[in-house]
Amino acid sequence: MATFTNAVGTHAAVPTLIGSVQRALRLLEAAASHPDGAPAKQLAREAGIPLPTAYHLLRTLTHENYLRREKGVFVVGDAVDLLALGGSVQNRRTRLEEALAHWRDAIGVPVYFAVYREGEIELVAVSDTPYAPAVTEWADFRETGHAHAIGQCLLSQLGQAARRDHLDRHPVRPVTPYSVRDRRALLERLAAVERMQPVVERQEYALGTVCAAIPITAGSTAAAMAISLPLHQEERLLPAIEQLRKGIGGLLSSLAFSISI
Repeated sequence: MATFTNAVGTHAAVPTLIGSVQRALRLLEAAASHPDGAPAKQLAREAGIPLPTAYHLLRTLTHENYLRREKGVFVVGDAVDLLALGGSVQNRRTRLEEALAHWRDAIGVPVYFAVYREGEIELVAVSDTPYAPAVTEWADFRETGHAHAIGQCLLSQLGQAARRDHLDRHPVRPVTPYSVRDRRALLERLAAVERMQPVVERQEYALGTVCAAIPITAGSTAAAMAISLPLHQEERLLPAIEQLRKGIGGLLSSLAFSISI
C-alpha cells in the first residue's frame, strides 16, 4: 500500500506532457514570428523538430485552420485569431463592467447597458448593489420593449420599417396599469422622442419603479444606458440621468467595444 501511495504522489508531482502538443505549439510560435509566412523547413529548424514530424504537424494545424499555406509558406490562421479574440472579449467585458460600476457608485443607482442586435433587445450588462437593486425581469425583457425605458429608447433609434417589424413580432400589450395601451400610442410617443434626450417611464414595466434611458452613439448599432429608482425616490431620476448623460463621453470607447460582446 505504501508503494502505491508513493507512486501516485510521484506521478501527481510531475505533470504529464504530451510531446506532440508541445511540438505543435513550437511550430505555431515559429510561424507567428513570421508575419509574411515561412516554409516548412525553416519552421521545423526554428522549432527544433525533425522535418518529417514537422510536415505531419503542419498538415494537422492547417486542417484545423491554425495555419494557412499560401504560396509555399505557412502563416497563422483564423483559429489562432479566435483564440486571441476570446481574451479580447473578456477584456471588453471587464472594461464595460468597470465603467458601469463606476457610475453605479458615483450616482448611487443601478446602471444598465443594452443594445438592439439582430432584431432583438439585448440587455448586455447590469451593475447594481444590495442597497440599489436592479429591476427584476419578471416579464421577458425582449418582448416588453414597449413598456420599459431601455426598450423605448432603443426603438426610438430605429428606422420606421425596423420599428414596425419589431412591433409586428412583439405586439404592444399593457404590462401594468401604467403601460402604453396600444401600438398607435407607442409610435406617437417614439416619434416625439428628441434626439439624444432621455426616455423616461414611470411604473410602465414594474410597479413602484421609475426608469430613464439615454441613447448611446456606437457606430450604426442602437444602444442605450439606463438607470432605475424606487417610485418614492422619483425626484432623483432626472438629475441622476443628466449626471450620467454628461459623463458618458469617457465611457463611449468601452461601450462601443461592448457592442460585439
